[in-house]
Amino acid sequence: MTPTVQIHPPPPTASAGWIPALKWLRSYDGGWLRADIVAGITLAAYLLPAGIGDASLANLPPQAGIYACLFSGLVFWLFCSSRHTAITVTSAISLLIGSSLGGIANGDPSRFSALAAGTAILVALIAFIAWLVKSGSIVNFISESVLVGFKCGVALFLASTQLPKLLGIHGAHGNFWENSGSFLKHLNETNPASLAIGGSALAALVLGKIFLKNRPVAIFVVVGGIVASGLLGLDARGVKLLGEVPQGLPAIGLPAIQWADLNALLPLAVACFMLSAVETAAIGRTFAAKHGGRLDANQEFLALAASNLAAGLGRGFPVSGGMSQSLVNEGSGARTPLSGAFAAGILLVVTLFLTHLLSALPQPVLAAVVLVAVAGLFQLSVLKHLWRSSRTEFAVAMAALLGVLGSGLLRGVLIGALLSLVLLIRRASRPHVAFLGRIPGTRRFSDLERNPDNEAIPEVLIFRAESGLLYFNVDHVRDTVMERIRSQTPSPRLVICDLTTSPHVDLHAAQVLGELATELAAAGIRTQVVEARASVRDTLRAQGLEEKLGSISRLSSIVDVVDDFQTQGITQEGATETTAKSTP
Repeated sequence: MTPTVQIHPPPPTASAGWIPALKWLRSYDGGWLRADIVAGITLAAYLLPAGIGDASLANLPPQAGIYACLFSGLVFWLFCSSRHTAITVTSAISLLIGSSLGGIANGDPSRFSALAAGTAILVALIAFIAWLVKSGSIVNFISESVLVGFKCGVALFLASTQLPKLLGIHGAHGNFWENSGSFLKHLNETNPASLAIGGSALAALVLGKIFLKNRPVAIFVVVGGIVASGLLGLDARGVKLLGEVPQGLPAIGLPAIQWADLNALLPLAVACFMLSAVETAAIGRTFAAKHGGRLDANQEFLALAASNLAAGLGRGFPVSGGMSQSLVNEGSGARTPLSGAFAAGILLVVTLFLTHLLSALPQPVLAAVVLVAVAGLFQLSVLKHLWRSSRTEFAVAMAALLGVLGSGLLRGVLIGALLSLVLLIRRASRPHVAFLGRIPGTRRFSDLERNPDNEAIPEVLIFRAESGLLYFNVDHVRDTVMERIRSQTPSPRLVICDLTTSPHVDLHAAQVLGELATELAAAGIRTQVVEARASVRDTLRAQGLEEKLGSISRLSSIVDVVDDFQTQGITQEGATETTAKSTP
């Protein structure tokens, strides 16, 4: 007797809607709470020095970094789809803010802060629009090569701004080359006390990254720096300190900017959004691949919109998912995004009661924290891999790197985006055209160039464009085919166009195929299309091309057309021999 198999339907689940937290909170396991609290404490200990350090990169007061992490963290966990992504200020965006707003603010610190907060609100608006139109695929338009070059450029630019602080010398405020020249010029003015405290902090942080990975070593270095400042009287030794950090929360609301400022801020906001979208999606994909599941890039746009809006209203500046912070969150055992909410709660306590303790933090210690935090941006091994695998991709990465060093971060981002689009268009406009031969011993065909042992069919040229045929690439396909026909001896009598890998053929491409067939027919060469998909067949028939391209049928294949051609050739040869024998 065959046993009966009962298939039970899955238990009903609540719809996540546009707030995923509503779904997983309903099924939250109480056993996860301890892990999320521990991860939140660890994450907060990492976010605090990083927020202060990145605020200095943005030329903003230290509390701006704390506010940005605090307010964005209070809302990001509600909307994000990734369990481990941590929202924070990042070095790349902070440098972008710091290097772009000076000219607009005209040296006014309060206006600079307002413009930074306004940029965050603009980023939120852009991210919200991106979520509304479901444009999650936009993050794929910046190639990985461009991103690698941009990050390497950011790392070098960052070093040129932080090394003077580490040594206690005068620092310039220009591009990488100006900063480097000024650093070398004033190197003999190094403050021994600054070098000692900064070098010690740097060494401790480096050792911590080696032996205590994903642990909040930075918070202990910061506390140690504050204690050393008081014990050793570093202020009297010429070491610059962080200075007063206001206690309590800022006035929540829209920043004091004018409508006219929005046009000036829009390019900066677009660049910040691009960086935050790419970085946040990359982090989410990394954890999704590691722990299972799928990242919803559109949902991350909504999370970025909410968190940047909160950061802007809370007098912060643009935020993004942070890779190092997210690794700390995951490594500390976070089970759900609630760990980010706990981290924000701890930052709230610090903001309300403990910020006065930060005023004695030495600037060289802060510079060391920043330098180590972004050291991973300079990916020399990846550059070497690009050099070995693709000189074109390496050249693109170097162009983005040099764009950042020579033209500044904002122009560097735009150069990177432009390079990505140019590279994409170049690849799309020059698809590979494979010329096919029969695989020995089979009735299948593949690329002759990749498989030299394939058998070319006498008097037949078979080609396959490995792309859709569209107005911007069909001329390349036609030129490639005509060049092959001219170089082939003897000339083919039949040209077969295999459309297996062409899911789309637009009207212009259809017309070009017809013109190609007409040109070949004038030279006594027949053209035949095979393996066209239904929509492609409809397009070709609508253009009246059946007479030029042969029967446009879903039934015929390369093998069928080749067999028919060879059969006709044998029949014609037989008829010719018979005629010759009967002639007296």
